[in-house]
Amino acid sequence: MRLAEYASHPEQTRGRVHPESTSGPRTAFQRDRDRIIHSTAFRRLEYKTQVFVNHEGDLFRTRLTHSLEVAQIARSIARVLQLNEDLTEAIALAHDLGHTPFGHAGQDALNTCMQAYGGFEHNLQSLRVVDALEERYAAFDGLNLCFETREGILKHCSRRNAQRLGVLGERFLNGKSPSLEAQLANVADEIAYNNHDVDDGLRSGYLNLSQLEELTLWKEHFPKVQDLYPTASERRWINETIRRIINAQIADLTESVQQALEKLKPASVDEIRNSPELVKFSRPMSEKNTQLKQFLRSNLYCHYQVRRMTNKATRIVSELFEAFLKDPFLLPTQFQRSDREEQPRKIADYIAGMTDRYAMREYRKLFSANEMESR
Repeated sequence: MRLAEYASHPEQTRGRVHPESTSGPRTAFQRDRDRIIHSTAFRRLEYKTQVFVNHEGDLFRTRLTHSLEVAQIARSIARVLQLNEDLTEAIALAHDLGHTPFGHAGQDALNTCMQAYGGFEHNLQSLRVVDALEERYAAFDGLNLCFETREGILKHCSRRNAQRLGVLGERFLNGKSPSLEAQLANVADEIAYNNHDVDDGLRSGYLNLSQLEELTLWKEHFPKVQDLYPTASERRWINETIRRIINAQIADLTESVQQALEKLKPASVDEIRNSPELVKFSRPMSEKNTQLKQFLRSNLYCHYQVRRMTNKATRIVSELFEAFLKDPFLLPTQFQRSDREEQPRKIADYIAGMTDRYAMREYRKLFSANEMESR
């Protein structure tokens, strides 16, 4: 497929930290995607929470299934816009590699624990995973991904951390934009988790159809589905409605970006970087999407059952951190550091790399009397 002038062309990549030969049929961005898929951190996403703790049900989203859904949405839009699909997919698949167990509750708890030691940002941790923590190559730490992939993974970054990142942090300091592929993966993430959280909320029983009647996006599609398929099951109505909402958001986003590109007429990716971000919904769709996010925050994320789960998650992460900080010899050997200043970050690496069930198992090993009796 022919790429647009403003797309990220693999032969024009800003390169890798450790130079490598470019022989073989795969482009640089295809190699990045493949390295991410084969990484240890990617496999762990199967057992990390999206909203519901992993063991609560087999049909709820995990970080892995979510990442695959983001990649599908982003890649389909990238094709229409003539962007680099491989780079878009690589960014989408890697964007949650640094996420803690237990979703945002785990992240918030670990950030609180790390406040005196530089804090914790899951986007920065995703970059740390691919830059340093993966151990797949003898010649270097990490996956040695291209600049463009690493740039896309780091979609948020505090100014303090950006100052330490050199070239990769410059856009946060200078008000520049990332590539269109990075922008697209970011918005595809939003489309995926908002709509699929509705689906998981309904499956769990924490949301019901009568609540959704207040949502503009739902009211635009659900009655039409019922009229078209009056004898279908409720589950089919739900699936069909969510599918149509996602499609409507994709169509709106695609058209909005095309209009922005026609107005700007960028001739290179550098012009994209020097322009305000272009990948955004139209104003009407943005308002509907904001309403959806507010609805989920009020009715799902703050549901008392979810709050109970997040409260447990916060306690597990916090108490694990405190125990390891007090006695680093409780840690596996590779995470123990003689340098006391480095130790908190290695503890954060260890906890962030845990799956939900591994974190719960570690917690039981450290704090449960029954665990002593079973050994």
